[in-house]
Amino acid sequence: MEAAIHYLPAAAMNFHSTRRNEALPILPLITILKASTALEMARTAGRIALTLIPVILMKNHTSRKMLKHAEAVKENNPNIVMPCGMNNIIEKKKHILRKIKLRTYLFHALMFTPFFIFWAAILASMERTPLTGRWRLILLSPQEEDEIAAQLAGSGWYQAVGDIITKDSVPRLVPPSDWRFAWVRDTLRQLETVIPTLGHERLLGDAWLERGPDDSPLPPPTDYPLRPRPRGIELLRMFCHLSHNTASMSPHNIPGPPYSLIVVDDPNSCNAFSYGFGPDGAGGIVVFSGFLDSVLRAHPALEPQMRTHHNVPNSEETSWWSYLFGSFLTVTPPVQQYQPTQEQTAELAILLAHELSHLILSHHLETLSSRTIVLPFVLSIVADVVRTLLFPVTMLFGPFVNDAVGQMGSALGKGELSKLGEYCTSVKQEIEADVVSARLLAHAGFDPRNAVQFWEQRRHADAASTAECTPGNAAEKYRKVDGLAMRIMGNDHPVDEVRVEKLRGELQRWRDERERAVAALLRQHETEMGSSEASQWHG
Repeated sequence: MEAAIHYLPAAAMNFHSTRRNEALPILPLITILKASTALEMARTAGRIALTLIPVILMKNHTSRKMLKHAEAVKENNPNIVMPCGMNNIIEKKKHILRKIKLRTYLFHALMFTPFFIFWAAILASMERTPLTGRWRLILLSPQEEDEIAAQLAGSGWYQAVGDIITKDSVPRLVPPSDWRFAWVRDTLRQLETVIPTLGHERLLGDAWLERGPDDSPLPPPTDYPLRPRPRGIELLRMFCHLSHNTASMSPHNIPGPPYSLIVVDDPNSCNAFSYGFGPDGAGGIVVFSGFLDSVLRAHPALEPQMRTHHNVPNSEETSWWSYLFGSFLTVTPPVQQYQPTQEQTAELAILLAHELSHLILSHHLETLSSRTIVLPFVLSIVADVVRTLLFPVTMLFGPFVNDAVGQMGSALGKGELSKLGEYCTSVKQEIEADVVSARLLAHAGFDPRNAVQFWEQRRHADAASTAECTPGNAAEKYRKVDGLAMRIMGNDHPVDEVRVEKLRGELQRWRDERERAVAALLRQHETEMGSSEASQWHG
């Protein structure tokens, strides 16, 4: 996808008393480089370089060889009559050397340009992940992100997810009138209400310092608060404001909530996944009923609260379901509805907070960028270089062999290296979602310490298939790639164990920061009291 930014001309004046802002053109340049088209530019420049560089090297080699041969003949036989062509070489030595020098400059420019565009695009696309501060690469322009969000907005998300979950077989969906759907939806909405808090935790004051060792902890304010991702029109407005030296834009609400939701009636699947990005329902969560059944079995109610449910909600959400998934749903008579307990809701909230963290951190964009833009570009460049080096050999066997070499690079990109890149990205994102979900749980009134026990229990039951930021078969992916990835990264610890340890370490960091902050406040209080007593004694 391609997108362009049009800049409004700034008002010009003949005279001004303020210093001109010479660095302003850098901002549009960075915006242009932060796009998928930047890598296509680098790829085109690389192909041009690979086409011309062999010609330049051959011409320079031929010119040097001819010049060296002519000089050797002239030096060994000064009185010999040189042939007309060789005599011209001696007479035009300076001209030949100048052409060799120019071709050498062109060689360096051709070699440097693709690398410069590539690394400039990479640097322009690097950003800090909200809440954790991890450096990540999202090589998509704001316009491209808006296009993705627009495609998934409204019914687009349901259609995209419907294509995913119906790939193997037609699933049975839990309708919005079912108590299980209402349970998941209400818990998700409760977690969504605290998302704005992640953008201004420092405004909460010292509430996180007032928690005791036995209380449910609150996180210390993060150095990287949650901020909405910039959109194309906002960047355009920002450039206009900067060119006129006006105030910066006012902050906007975090786009996304309320997120879309689907509950699949599949008792054999104990997992969930999140998918999408953007406002107007362009992101959402899919939960399988097998997980709900496992929660109900793990925390059975002493006295189940049942109530009869007769009404079917006539909401916009229900209309979308009827329009998109009407063939999957069946009309059922009124059934007994179950009232989940607090323990059951708390365990459901842990999984939903994990998936919600994937959405608010825009992990779908990060995965899309690395899997469909960066990795194919790198593999394409490697394939082009290999084809160029092997061309003197493959040209002897005709175009079929040359095309086969190019197809090998494409197949390699779709094979194990692609899976390995997806695995490495997923591991980072899963750990990050665990850490951020603890913040969501704490602010929403749930005890984040229960998340450690939750993931420890599922570590023994293949936690890889419990929660995923991508809708693929996680268990199969982890089984196939886990061993190879761990060997390459030099890590022998299973990823599930690493996730639990990282989450436990994050909660320990909360306690350590709280103890340091409380100790600092006590020292400050003692210092102030000592100064007050000293001033009273002197008085």
